[in-house]
Amino acid sequence: MNHTPIAVTGTVLDPLLPWTGRGPRPLVSVAVGTQGEGDECAPSKTLTTPVGLSSSAGIIAGYEIVVINWLLAQGMAVVVTDYQGLGTPGLHTWLNPTAEAHAVIDAARAARHVPGTRIPANGPVGFFGYSQGGQAAAASGQLAGSYAPELHVVGTFSGDGPFDDRATFEHMDGTIASGYVGYFLNGMIADEPATRKVIERGLNTAGKAMLRATSTQCIFTTGLRFGGVPSRTWTTTGQSITQMLDSNPLTRSYLNKMRVGTAPPQAPIMVAVGDNDDVVPSGPAKAVVRQWCARGATAVLNRSPLPTLAVGTGAGHIMNLVLQESLTGPTWLRDRFNGIPVRNACV
Repeated sequence: MNHTPIAVTGTVLDPLLPWTGRGPRPLVSVAVGTQGEGDECAPSKTLTTPVGLSSSAGIIAGYEIVVINWLLAQGMAVVVTDYQGLGTPGLHTWLNPTAEAHAVIDAARAARHVPGTRIPANGPVGFFGYSQGGQAAAASGQLAGSYAPELHVVGTFSGDGPFDDRATFEHMDGTIASGYVGYFLNGMIADEPATRKVIERGLNTAGKAMLRATSTQCIFTTGLRFGGVPSRTWTTTGQSITQMLDSNPLTRSYLNKMRVGTAPPQAPIMVAVGDNDDVVPSGPAKAVVRQWCARGATAVLNRSPLPTLAVGTGAGHIMNLVLQESLTGPTWLRDRFNGIPVRNACV
């Protein structure tokens, strides 16, 4: 992987309302869910556009604004990273947990030093995210201790995050999210240019067209155009995209690195999963929580009670977002800022 420093943009939101909780005003670094790969999909643009239409990226929507406004209404400061490649040179490295974590953590670092805000330079920090953001938040929680020891991280909420990209791609294959794998392939090529030949050899004409199209799209347009398409129809061998990547040592090695769980987070973490989520499998996240607990972390597993809903449409994933991100997550993180002891950890 390329470890050259790059610029990543983001948005700092300084609330007008006071923080009435314990201690100084907290800062939440929000890791957004999947936006797409086009520059028009960058959160710093979509946060001001509840629903819009771009000639290059298609339908855009700032669907994270609800939870961000909830945090601001509690007097918490918020910073939202655009992630690598969204609104800046290069392509977005979708579901690359290390790249995401660096962006989320660096956003928190930068926000504390923006002049003219009421964000304390040494105040408490939390990480929050759902879906892709759940992966990014969890990766931030586990990396913060070594990557940014100066941050006073008090907690992380990770909702329905892909803790294992391989398992996720297999799980979402043929669903409304099928085409999102194009974001990953484009990001892989940008991150590891040597993989271009492997990927281009493995994709047929339809697969290469999907790759080109998704490089500028936002998620709703990708879902409408490529949703429900089995990834085997995009490969020269009839294998799934995951099988294609696994068949070559170079791309298999890259895929092996796209996992969360390499180190336990030092601050408490809640991992919320939907057992019946039709886009992101819950098994990898549950396994990581068990591993973290065995290694002494303070981790809470919160399982959604929702039943199976319209498999393949993303309905289960969306309803879990409403339940976990909008209700459970913000309250849990607020309790961490107020110093309330964590309950039901590692049980």
